[in-house]
Amino acid sequence: MSSPPGTASSRAVIRLVEPGNDAICSHCGRQVKFAARVHPRQVIVNVYEDGVWKRIEHFHAECYAEAGEPFGPAVDPRAAQ
Repeated sequence: MSSPPGTASSRAVIRLVEPGNDAICSHCGRQVKFAARVHPRQVIVNVYEDGVWKRIEHFHAECYAEAGEPFGPAVDPRAAQ
């Protein structure tokens, strides 16, 4: 998603699911749950509308891909290291 310089735009990042997470997936409506042996990943999106922050959305990583990456490709900060 491209926006004029200086204008905030929605962005998605991939994160590990933390213990105690109670977020609900915006795609499937199920809880994004921590599982010690699986180390699930989630996509967290800061959603901006007209350059103004509106909300945060959470997705299971698989659901975000299944939804067609609605806020653009999710950045994995671990890959940048």
